[in-house]
Amino acid sequence: MNNTIYSINGPVVTVKDTRDFSMMEMVYVGDEHLVGEVIGVNDDRTTIQVYEETSGLRPGEPVTGTGAPISVTLGPGILSNIYDGIERPLKDIAAQSGAFIARGSDVPALDQNRRFDVTVCVKPGDILSGGAVYAACQETPVILHKCMVPPNLSGTVTESSPSGSYTVNDPIIKLKTADGTEHTLTLCQKWPIRTARPAKLRKPISLPLITGQRVIDTLFPIAKGGAAAVPGGFGTGKTMTQHQLAKWCDADIIVYVGCGERGNEMTQVLDEFSELVDPKTGSKLTDRTVLIANTSNMPVAAREASIYTGITLAEYYRDMGYHVAIMADSTSRWAEALREISGRLEEMPAEEGFPAYLPSRLSQFYERAGYMVNLNGTEGSVSIIGAVSPQGADFSEPVTQNTKRFVRTFWALDKSLAYARHYPAINWTDSYSEYLDDLADYYNKEVSKEFLPCRRRIANLLAEEASLMEIVKLIGADVLPDDQKLVIETAKAIRLGFLQQNAFHKDDTYVPLSKQLKMMQVILYLNDQCAAIIKNGVALSEILDLHLFELLAGMKYEVPNDHPEAFDVIYEKIDAALKPFIGKEVRA
Repeated sequence: MNNTIYSINGPVVTVKDTRDFSMMEMVYVGDEHLVGEVIGVNDDRTTIQVYEETSGLRPGEPVTGTGAPISVTLGPGILSNIYDGIERPLKDIAAQSGAFIARGSDVPALDQNRRFDVTVCVKPGDILSGGAVYAACQETPVILHKCMVPPNLSGTVTESSPSGSYTVNDPIIKLKTADGTEHTLTLCQKWPIRTARPAKLRKPISLPLITGQRVIDTLFPIAKGGAAAVPGGFGTGKTMTQHQLAKWCDADIIVYVGCGERGNEMTQVLDEFSELVDPKTGSKLTDRTVLIANTSNMPVAAREASIYTGITLAEYYRDMGYHVAIMADSTSRWAEALREISGRLEEMPAEEGFPAYLPSRLSQFYERAGYMVNLNGTEGSVSIIGAVSPQGADFSEPVTQNTKRFVRTFWALDKSLAYARHYPAINWTDSYSEYLDDLADYYNKEVSKEFLPCRRRIANLLAEEASLMEIVKLIGADVLPDDQKLVIETAKAIRLGFLQQNAFHKDDTYVPLSKQLKMMQVILYLNDQCAAIIKNGVALSEILDLHLFELLAGMKYEVPNDHPEAFDVIYEKIDAALKPFIGKEVRA
């Protein structure tokens, strides 16, 4: 049957009187072969969303099915690359058609000519199941790429190539399945983006994703295999927070999805990441990063695909045994794309015009995070950090509220903190993390048994300050007793000396957990000594004249990360300053 376009409504195209297409099938639309996906099928009409600009399309142009769902190519060469929302390499497209993507561009996702030094690790007669590794190559200086049997395939090796130099499409092994079918496996494979890659077992969460950002690691941690949301209004630093996490978190691989964000922000990502040196390996940060750039001027439907493309690439590297962190910036733009397409489909709108299936789509995405035992026995994780851009910084809007249902860490960015140049602008009263109990064993064993009690006291002091400030706003600070004034002073030291961080200072941009603990201990030590002195009748004003709290504010710069013994000097200064008030040594 000759299937042709019947109607065009922005990115939504319909084909009349056909039964040739199946739900979620990838199709080519028009004479220019624009990439599309079937999103609705009924007796008389098939609905397709097109992932490219549809201007110039006319009714009567052909629509061709592929018989397969929209998929990504997985193999060596993904890392260090920059893709659009449907895994087309932007560098190759730029070389072919200039700065803007030509419609119908059909450029292979992986470099077809690049050769890899491949070690083949199976021989004829070996029985392989889904996920088994049959070859490996050094994709970048820091990442060993493992070529795995597709999850839905198993059989006996009948032929295997010797180790040597191969392109991604060269045959490596032949696999004969139980029904006698022979499959040729190359270095790459295809996988549908809307289908989660299977794993053997989902493990309980027990390891933190260490970011080096004190407000996150100490107060609101995220676990490896966990999910976090970063909501914030315009200018609160969502993108910069994600940049900082991408640079410093201890994931093996970073997948950064710029979904509907401004082009200049993506340009900044590309420029920064290409120049940055990975502190862990000493090589370029891009050697363990893949970028998916789907900016706000690109076709709106592709935003939806970009999120799924990113998570599929992340799962693929997880299957190799790596810990992967995916930054989705921003899921609100993706939700807006859903709303636009839903409107064009004339579906019944729910709250604020978003489709009724928004929660289920968000859950499908965030539930693909997890700490897994893979099919090949290795362990890996996918951690999702999704930015949310609520209009007018209104956290009661549907995307933020529905996201909260599916994440266990919530980093609420505050406009007033950002405008006061307090970064990261994570509000300590509105944010939360539900991973603390899961990570308690790690903190106790790997850092110190003092870590969680100190963290609890710091959080309590900040909460107490918040309630006291309500009183201060009403009747002023003068009426407060000295012990409550001390709480406000200590909380101020926590805010300036601990929570605020300088991304441009070599010792403050990333802080290890051991130093974070020592910083907390110093703050609490000063608080406890001052509280004891005040109890004995000394006025707080006399203690403040010693400028000890200013000393705490500067310790993040003065104590290098690799010289924790420098904290002893701070203790000595505190003891020396307070000695006249107590008449004896404070600290043994």
